[in-house]
Amino acid sequence: MGSCLSVEEEEHQQIKNNSSISKPGVCSDSTSPAKSGSVSSNTIVVIPKNVNDLRQNCGNGDLDIFTYEEMKLATKHFRPDQVLGEGGFGIVYKGVIDDNVRPGYKTTQVAIKELDPEGLQGDREWLAEVNYLGQLRHPNLVKLIGYCCEGDHRLLVYEYMASGSLEKHLFIRVRVTLTWHKRLKIALDAAKGLAFLHGVEKPIIYRDFKTSNILLDVDFKAKLSDFGLARVGPTGDQTHVSTRVMGTYGYAAPEYVMTGHLTARSDVYGFGVVLLEMLIGRRAMDKSRPSREHNLVEWARPILNYNKKLLRILDPRIEGQYSTKTLMKVANLAYQCLSQNPKGRPVMSQVIEILEPLVTEETSQDDAILENGGGSLTLYEAPNEKKMNGHGLKSESEREVEHGNIKQVNGRSKSEPPKEFELYDPYTD
Repeated sequence: MGSCLSVEEEEHQQIKNNSSISKPGVCSDSTSPAKSGSVSSNTIVVIPKNVNDLRQNCGNGDLDIFTYEEMKLATKHFRPDQVLGEGGFGIVYKGVIDDNVRPGYKTTQVAIKELDPEGLQGDREWLAEVNYLGQLRHPNLVKLIGYCCEGDHRLLVYEYMASGSLEKHLFIRVRVTLTWHKRLKIALDAAKGLAFLHGVEKPIIYRDFKTSNILLDVDFKAKLSDFGLARVGPTGDQTHVSTRVMGTYGYAAPEYVMTGHLTARSDVYGFGVVLLEMLIGRRAMDKSRPSREHNLVEWARPILNYNKKLLRILDPRIEGQYSTKTLMKVANLAYQCLSQNPKGRPVMSQVIEILEPLVTEETSQDDAILENGGGSLTLYEAPNEKKMNGHGLKSESEREVEHGNIKQVNGRSKSEPPKEFELYDPYTD
């Protein structure tokens, strides 16, 4: 594996003042911004081009650079019983970094991703994670604690998200049921994460918003993870950026798939898909269902504005937990986010304005349900699902599809989660 190369060519030249992005590779005075993503006029951001540049410019940052030996100690020499999951990136381990790993280090539970050199992702995605999560700090983004880039080893060290991914709770494991109120709160948290990304000085388009990339901490606070496909969005007079079309079937905005034109509204569409999944309790793509129901958006979106029809297809696990008025507001929000016309979709700040009062209104009802013992356990367990990790990675049988020349890698059964794809078009990334 060669040197770690940046995902975005324009970022090679990016050295900005007055940026809302912070660390690593940050040269700043004592008034540097807090980790919440606050803006400081005294911050200069240096985007690393490669691992050598990264090492030279991270001295004032707050990312820890670990040795491979430390990573082995943290994961008990990568013991199989420490594995949280495995996906296109590689294996994810649960670990502990403490005084035994690095003298004086405060004991911290972590999740450690080890890049598989033969996997679907590579150096580009690895450095994208460091570039974005290493510089951005927000309560609804997973914290990147540090990394290891020693020889051919590429590892990322994250805060440990004890409750795993939203995908697990909706579709895979027998878990405590996500109540209606919890679902709304998760939607609001995720919306805040996206709104922050879209609102920085050089907007960032997440590009792969889906349930497996929304992680939950012990209190079910939601945070966005996996920034391997993130892209700097249009600025100035630009209306869009043109890219290779990458993402996951069922979540990517239709205009992006057709043209390669990427905007923040592409993320809004993905948000609408996830909101729909939380309402209906079904995956975005599910070929185990009747053909007309394979694509959740195509099947369910026309129903969202019809009260009685919507009630018949809602996730039965949230039955009785919502007011019809609130339900229809959420359904209408999903309907707008899923508009075929990008300009017909709200921006994420408007999504937050709609969801915040609804979360507040539903809090007392959710508390009452919990006191009465409602919403305690799910009623099913999806059969034959592979163990997924707490960082939303996919199993190795995920496939990559190239537009116009469909290329499958490790095909999966048709009832499994939506596939990641990479569609190439005349536009360059």
